[in-house]
Amino acid sequence: MIQSNQDNEAASALNDAMADEEEIIIEQTLRPQALSEYVGQDGIKNNLNIIIQAAKQRGEILEHLMFYGPPGLGKTTLAFIVAKEMGGNIKVTSGPAIERAGDLASLLTNLSEGDVLFIDEIHRLNKAVEEVLYPAMEDHVLDIVLGKGPGARSIRMELPKFTLIGATTRIGLISSPLRDRFGATYRLEYYPEEDLEKIIRRSSKILNAPIDREAAAELSKRSRFTPRIANRLLKRVRDFAQVRGHATINQNTAAEALKLLEIDSQGLDKNDRRILETLIHKFSGNPVGLSTLAAATGEEEDTITDLYEPFLIRLGLIAKTPKGRQATEAAYRHLDVTPPINNQQKTLL
Repeated sequence: MIQSNQDNEAASALNDAMADEEEIIIEQTLRPQALSEYVGQDGIKNNLNIIIQAAKQRGEILEHLMFYGPPGLGKTTLAFIVAKEMGGNIKVTSGPAIERAGDLASLLTNLSEGDVLFIDEIHRLNKAVEEVLYPAMEDHVLDIVLGKGPGARSIRMELPKFTLIGATTRIGLISSPLRDRFGATYRLEYYPEEDLEKIIRRSSKILNAPIDREAAAELSKRSRFTPRIANRLLKRVRDFAQVRGHATINQNTAAEALKLLEIDSQGLDKNDRRILETLIHKFSGNPVGLSTLAAATGEEEDTITDLYEPFLIRLGLIAKTPKGRQATEAAYRHLDVTPPINNQQKTLL
């Protein structure tokens, strides 16, 4: 019996790993492979197209690029497209994964001419790693210190010419010396519903999950202005339609699936609503400090500021005041709660 339980646990772990791998493969399949396929961010696409064509005409590598903005808007996808358009390979890593200067040196020495090194969450690089990165970005050289103390000596190693693409959700945390070494910096904006609808229809064809225009519009309205979320919702609605035996995803199917997922008409999930309900009911609509709100909801402060708050502020459901976060009158209406008179006055002020 013990052996049987172990076998079941192993099988379960294997199934989970296979499911995760399948999800990653699907995610990669949904990514556009060229600038012409990329939906939205037209200003960035036009600029990238110009600098890519100019670099190719001169026979040069592309300048280092920085993409920043909220998560899920396509920073990684753009990095892959840039590498493909330039005809180079891409090596992917993240700021937290590069713990020591030696880790970065290993990555840089394994690049080939014209390759792209993509560092996600680049704002989380530590200072020692940054110091090694500066000469690599400017002069394509690697300064290595051998030994310690008075006997230490430095050697300089030539690196192949490469393009560094950094991505971050918090550009304010990147030091000025690092930020200034990028040739171009682009901010990715939230997507309008019409662009999200195009993305959903394109993804539905790739996933072989037919969807009508009304259903695509319904999903786009609830996707938090974010392509990654739009594709995630499409995959979950596809599962629902498949189990219910619906050949095409229509508006009713989409609405039923989203209700099951507890995603309301504006794209709020149960965690978003929990934050609003905490502000309204637990604190009677009064301003609340971030640490207090985090303690009351059981969420980390960074999770609130990075994940929930930007969306709720964009919808006008939360206001940031000098005294703290406060639910707006729109939040009361959304939750079908009557705002107190004094709260309405504070919101207007």
